[in-house]
Amino acid sequence: MSKPVRKAIFPIGGLGTRFLPATKAMPKEMIPVIDKPLIQYAVEEARAAGIEQFIFVTGRGKHAIEDHFDVSYELDSVLAERGKMDSLELTRSWVPEPGQIAYLRQMQPLGLGHAVWCARHLIGDEPFAVILADDLIMADRPCLQQMVDVHNDIGGCVVAVEDIQRSETGRYGILDIENDDGRIASIRGLVEKPLPEEAPSTLRIVGRYILDPLIFEYLSKKQVGSGNEIQITDAMAQMLGQIQFSGLRVEGRTFDCGDKIGFFEANIAFALSRDDLGPAALQIIRTYAKN
Repeated sequence: MSKPVRKAIFPIGGLGTRFLPATKAMPKEMIPVIDKPLIQYAVEEARAAGIEQFIFVTGRGKHAIEDHFDVSYELDSVLAERGKMDSLELTRSWVPEPGQIAYLRQMQPLGLGHAVWCARHLIGDEPFAVILADDLIMADRPCLQQMVDVHNDIGGCVVAVEDIQRSETGRYGILDIENDDGRIASIRGLVEKPLPEEAPSTLRIVGRYILDPLIFEYLSKKQVGSGNEIQITDAMAQMLGQIQFSGLRVEGRTFDCGDKIGFFEANIAFALSRDDLGPAALQIIRTYAKN
């Protein structure tokens, strides 16, 4: 029986250059969708899936994230004095317990695989999750919870996947599929950002992974791949044949918030989904759609 997935890595060392100038002084993971930063959505998803230890792999200029996941005594005191208990609950309810969060520096921007490798000593010999905050997923059941359920059933490594247009394959890690029942695909290969004409499928990896610690053995080789970076998909590909790999089509909607249009769409979708904002947001959209 597989060990439970208790730990999650959040690679947050990127510079966020696609969102300049907003990210000049603010981490891209702190950009809010409506009223909640992207990294908070990711952490809340992990907590809902039973994650107990949250490992942030950071870089320079990310102190705002550490402050966000800490207690703000001054703010809490002011809210309590003013009787704003609902607001006080909003500042506390989602913060992990003391000792559940660890921060470490990637130090060099050598790619996602390198960021994951940096956390190897905190993971040990357990399966673990990797969550990329840029991929925001709206789902009735949290994406990672769906993946944990599959991992508990069949073991091995599990990645979240979705079907895309062939013209988009050069932006993502793409699966080479052995079998596919429409929900879970058995993986025989992975290719990082292939040209459309060379892509083995149109099933792309979403920014959610459940991985076996064996991957650190291959990441330790620090082999450079696409984009002159250490790619996690390259290390995963080397593990094929030793460990079962499955791609799960997650029930939900994925928004690529590393892209400006994807981020814009996420704000619309999340606003429309809320009782307090939905009617007004819909009216605003209708107003602009007429022009």
